[in-house]
Amino acid sequence: MSMKIIIAGAGDVGFHLAKLLSNESKDIYIIDQSADKLEYVNTHLDVITKGGDASSIAVLKGLNIESTDMLLAVTESQNTNLTICSIAKQLGVKKTIARISNTEYLKTSAIDFTDLGVDFMISPELLAAQEIQSLIKNSAFNDTIAFENGALNVLGCTLHEKSPLVGLNVEAAKKKYNKVDFIIMAVKREEETDTIIPRGDTLFKANDQVYFCAPRASVGPIENLIGRSQIGIKDIMILGGSRIGQKAAQALCQEKRNVKLIENKRDKAFDLAEDLCDTLVIHGDGRNVNLLEGEDISRMDAFVAVTGNSETNIMSCLVAKSKGVKKTIALVENMDYIDISQTIGIDTLINKKLLAAGAIFKHIRKGKVVALANLHNIDAEVLEFDVQESSAVTKMQIKDLKLTRKAIFGGVIRNGKAMMTYGASQIEAGDKVLMFCLPEAISEVEKLF
Repeated sequence: MSMKIIIAGAGDVGFHLAKLLSNESKDIYIIDQSADKLEYVNTHLDVITKGGDASSIAVLKGLNIESTDMLLAVTESQNTNLTICSIAKQLGVKKTIARISNTEYLKTSAIDFTDLGVDFMISPELLAAQEIQSLIKNSAFNDTIAFENGALNVLGCTLHEKSPLVGLNVEAAKKKYNKVDFIIMAVKREEETDTIIPRGDTLFKANDQVYFCAPRASVGPIENLIGRSQIGIKDIMILGGSRIGQKAAQALCQEKRNVKLIENKRDKAFDLAEDLCDTLVIHGDGRNVNLLEGEDISRMDAFVAVTGNSETNIMSCLVAKSKGVKKTIALVENMDYIDISQTIGIDTLINKKLLAAGAIFKHIRKGKVVALANLHNIDAEVLEFDVQESSAVTKMQIKDLKLTRKAIFGGVIRNGKAMMTYGASQIEAGDKVLMFCLPEAISEVEKLF
């Protein structure tokens, strides 16, 4: 029985969600008032589009909202999204998720939003701030996802030309460094658009973006293998007093780091200075290199650019890199920019809409999938499965499962302990299994669980 999902809003979040879901053989309907956006969806995805206002009762009834499993309201307007969810719920949809911008809604217990018809709320801004915090914590890597409180980790990094892995293939690297427990899950190469799911003969090259799966004890040794070390990040400069800048500054100050925040608008800068008592707020234009130099940019350990302008964020991060700042993170609105971070020398580009789509996607796959994470530079998913007694994956060793070449086993958490998986490994009921999949392989992998 296929799941029926209506997406309200065909912008970047809606489009990316529809793309993730359309690999899943679900009935996907997407509503928007913009004919241009719907035409773009039609030419790129196999979903059903409907022109109109998603808060219209007639439009929702026309799509048989009462027989719909889930409605995702992800337009640019928070109030519109809350209204759409409320109406859809009263018309009989089973579950609703709203994209919001005001994060106080997530914290308050004064209002029960489920009474208003909203089951879940997702804030792209909060997700982006949390992502920045996590990247600064794990500074040797440009992408990190911790499972089971860090018992098992997915670590992404760009290989330095001095990395001892460069020139070796995967099999030779495993033999040479057999004291370090890890599995190589994916490689993304600068000049190639496709993600490589590595085999034994896959060769490592300088500037490859490599994803490791490793238990907690291997994180330190892997830093040596990639030719990078954890930078002690104490001094951070944030450009842009947006909601993301504000939330990131709050979180980083709570970790006892020194934060300077530069905001261009005078009134906003004064308001921020009052709200962020531990942050040094500077009123000025962050595009002005003299201002950055005057604020000791070269003494900063990390530079985070989160203004509303992607180009400003990218250029100011490049200025920071040229002044010797080790860790740079830029917020970009344009999806097409996401793949260029390794090429241009910025450590990580983050996109709050991709983060939001990934977070909403987790709710949809709550069934057997415990957690799902999107990696930054590549079009792939990391899935964590709870293994049931009846799961096909328990019936034979991994090497006999005939797994698609578009997926790879990462590791297993058994009784709270992380173990790497190899061909002769046997998955057992009760295990939590980490899988790395290209989107088109997800439904095939799910059949194993």
